[in-house]
Amino acid sequence: MSTNLRPRVPTTTSISPDPDDTPKPQLQRQQSFSQRAISQTLTTTANLANLLPTGTLMAFQLLIPVFTQNGMCDSATRPMTLTLLLLLSLSCFLACFTDTIKTQDGQVYHGLATFNGLWLFDCPDKDQGLPDLSKYKIRLIDVIHAVLTVLVFGAVALRDKNVVGCFYPTPGQEAKEVLDIVPVGVGIICSLLFVVFPTRRHGIGYPVTPGK
Repeated sequence: MSTNLRPRVPTTTSISPDPDDTPKPQLQRQQSFSQRAISQTLTTTANLANLLPTGTLMAFQLLIPVFTQNGMCDSATRPMTLTLLLLLSLSCFLACFTDTIKTQDGQVYHGLATFNGLWLFDCPDKDQGLPDLSKYKIRLIDVIHAVLTVLVFGAVALRDKNVVGCFYPTPGQEAKEVLDIVPVGVGIICSLLFVVFPTRRHGIGYPVTPGK
């Protein structure tokens, strides 16, 4: 009896690739030019808040939603919101005339600039090594910075949805274009002017630079 010996062929188990391991094409969401421009302008406007006094900005962010009822103003809350915005604008204006000085013994005092010099709030003794306060009198650059700060605050306020919803609940197409373009343009121009005309004052709440 003859036996046919056939070589055994090794069987290989084919492993199907895991569908989860299959590299998927990365989906990239392409934004149109207008969407990228709007996103960039919103970021630029948000950065303008750094040019405002910290206390005024915090008061704006905390009180505006309450006064406007989250953008749903009525005949009573609309005048109150307008009064609040005017008071905050005045706060921005006056904050540009505040200054901080450091005495020889390291004490820090705050004051308000006048046409004659710096009027200190919290200095009990006027003869304890204070610098010449007449050097801190109001100058033209202070007025320029005060006006620019108010304009920046207006730009930030007009970009707030609660403020826009309060005063312009259903704006038309042209009004909406103005609300979208004017605050951004004013903010960018003011920020450039801040760079061109820097101030040497250190308002209340800001650190004192040594040697100034």
